[in-house]
Amino acid sequence: MKVTLDRKNEKFLFEAKGSSGVPVFIDNKSDEASKGASPMELLLMGVGGCSAIDIILILQKQRQEITSYKMEVEGQRKEVRDSKPFEAIHVTLYLEGKIDEAKAIRAAQLSFEKYCSVSITLEGSVKISYSIVLNGKSLDI
Repeated sequence: MKVTLDRKNEKFLFEAKGSSGVPVFIDNKSDEASKGASPMELLLMGVGGCSAIDIILILQKQRQEITSYKMEVEGQRKEVRDSKPFEAIHVTLYLEGKIDEAKAIRAAQLSFEKYCSVSITLEGSVKISYSIVLNGKSLDI
């Protein structure tokens, strides 16, 4: 896997592309005129996107009917020398539709513990947790 970055201004705006050729803009969030996501935001988006794809695929294979899928991914950071890496990431899944509670829980568990390459890449250094809200009801995990 390979990505490229091309600087687009005199500051910190970059256009990144992977093999798909779809551009993603990356910028320094300390500038009020930022035109892209920060690298740390992209990391959170990666966790969310990776697990969302897994969970939807798993639920579809189980013939569950998903009418809405939303996520919130929140990272807690800590000071380490001159940087602020994530120490914990919490994902909240908001699912709606004709979905069995046990299947929703199992799909999330499989994603975060077995399939999501992004979460598994981070598991040695970042605690990743998740919760599920199904049709407006918080599920016990």
